[in-house]
Amino acid sequence: MFKFSGQRPTNLGVQNGKLAACPASPNCVCSYDTDAQHQIAPIAYSSGKPEAMTALKQVIQSLERTAIISETADYLYAEFSSKLMGYVDDVEFYFDPTAPVIQVRSASRLGKSDLGVNRQRIELIRAKLTEAGV
Repeated sequence: MFKFSGQRPTNLGVQNGKLAACPASPNCVCSYDTDAQHQIAPIAYSSGKPEAMTALKQVIQSLERTAIISETADYLYAEFSSKLMGYVDDVEFYFDPTAPVIQVRSASRLGKSDLGVNRQRIELIRAKLTEAGV
């Protein structure tokens, strides 16, 4: 089995109240970006923030090849690895203090194209949270 994990980025986390913008490459989506290639809607929730965080962690832990690396009361960072080649994607969730939404960023560490995997992952997590009634 191959492992193409790359180096953990140094721009992770919330800085100046936001997650980092995507690079120019098409292998990233972020709810703060405004261009069509990178933009994705934040995840809305109607439960309380603690309940939404618990549900988010449960959803992430239910997915294969996933590890939660760090978390605070309003931020969660997880690594997702691809099955075949072991590529690692860095996925961040930030509970916006101004609205009941979770800002998101999902980016591949290596390569240029992700074949839409990062967008599909966020939409899957959004769907699972909706199913859970969050």
